[in-house]
Amino acid sequence: MRVFTLKKNLNEAVKTEKKSGKTVGFVPTMGALHDGHLALVKKSLQENPVTVVSIFVNPTQFDNPEDLEKYPRFLERDLHLLEKTDKNLIIYLPLAEDLYEGSVRAKPYDHGGLDRVMEGAFRKGHFDGVATVVHLLFNAVQPDKAYFGEKDFQQLRIIQHMVDKEKLPIEIRPIPIYREKDGLAMSSRNLRLTDEMRQAAPFIYKSLMKAREMAEQGFTPSEIKQKIRELFSRSPLELEYFEIADEKKLKPAGDFKENKHYRGFIAAYAGNIRLIDNMRLK
Repeated sequence: MRVFTLKKNLNEAVKTEKKSGKTVGFVPTMGALHDGHLALVKKSLQENPVTVVSIFVNPTQFDNPEDLEKYPRFLERDLHLLEKTDKNLIIYLPLAEDLYEGSVRAKPYDHGGLDRVMEGAFRKGHFDGVATVVHLLFNAVQPDKAYFGEKDFQQLRIIQHMVDKEKLPIEIRPIPIYREKDGLAMSSRNLRLTDEMRQAAPFIYKSLMKAREMAEQGFTPSEIKQKIRELFSRSPLELEYFEIADEKKLKPAGDFKENKHYRGFIAAYAGNIRLIDNMRLK
């Protein structure tokens, strides 16, 4: 593996690969890697002769300083996992000041309204931080394809919108959610769950399955949302929000229209750990 910390050196290495006609895949991560991350890496390896993986805990997308401080960091383990996956990977470990070129601040973006609901409504400035760092990473890596998991579906749509608006020549490749055997969506935050909360957390997946079942049975979005709130009121988890929105514009659904795809989106607290998940309903 080749490991770079400065974007100038990384960019030169990628340019050399591209001169020989190779396509470059890119998997941006914040580390604490799990099988979901590795699924993205493997997909990129299948589709590109060159794959770059970045590990960077981006400070500008955290609205809660404590969450940033406690975010799990296992760099040595992560590098070992990546080397086992493929010894020819290019690893990018950005230095914040180099990546941001000085002041580590988020840039304001027009997200086309995609940021006004769900995560955007509950995490002020979060998506400006996401768009800023992903744009900077794209500039450093210059990938042909970039791979993102659908667990952060709203983030995925924000990035797709940013790429379109900025006219970046990058194909965004969504990858389905990777789950534990009990249905819990894989997340680095799962490492922070207590044993009790780890046993309770799959309730999020079960509630999404219930929402899908109700949607297929003809219940309205408002009826489904009321049912999910009732279920959470009797669970050990604390529901922050459950929303049903169309997949394209992420607008909350008043009803289900034909020829549109809809998803259920959940954020809930398992103890003091905030977890998110989503699932296509119709």
